[in-house]
Amino acid sequence: MENIINQPKKDYCEPMHTCEHILNQTMIRMFGCPRSMNAHIEKKKSKCDYVLSEAPTEEQISELVDKVNAVINQHLPVTIDFMDRKDAAQLVDLSKLPADATETLRIIRVGDYDACACIGQHVSNTAELGRFEIISHDFENNRWRVRFKLV
Repeated sequence: MENIINQPKKDYCEPMHTCEHILNQTMIRMFGCPRSMNAHIEKKKSKCDYVLSEAPTEEQISELVDKVNAVINQHLPVTIDFMDRKDAAQLVDLSKLPADATETLRIIRVGDYDACACIGQHVSNTAELGRFEIISHDFENNRWRVRFKLV
């Protein structure tokens, strides 16, 4: 049986997009927030917006960077699974799934650290990412915007 899935709507920078998955899961674990509500992923720099009740402290931001880099440094495999929506819903949050998403979903796993329904391109191992750095950030109206790059 052939898997029919949605195709990517744009080309992604594979390393930055994979890093976004790690950043999202780290934000979930540290702050209990959902995955980014908005992301702009590009080769030179990217940004993600998170809903938070208060701005992270400088200590929390430093811890976030350390944790993302610790995951990257584990050299985790990045794998693809295909599953139907019902099974995927037991594993990942499907609340952001577009209405026109196919019944078969593509689940991207970063080792045992993160799993997410995604149609973007990714590296095959976190060893390909380099080091995560936060360039800048700001907080307004319960939205924390973080700009980052890989070096």
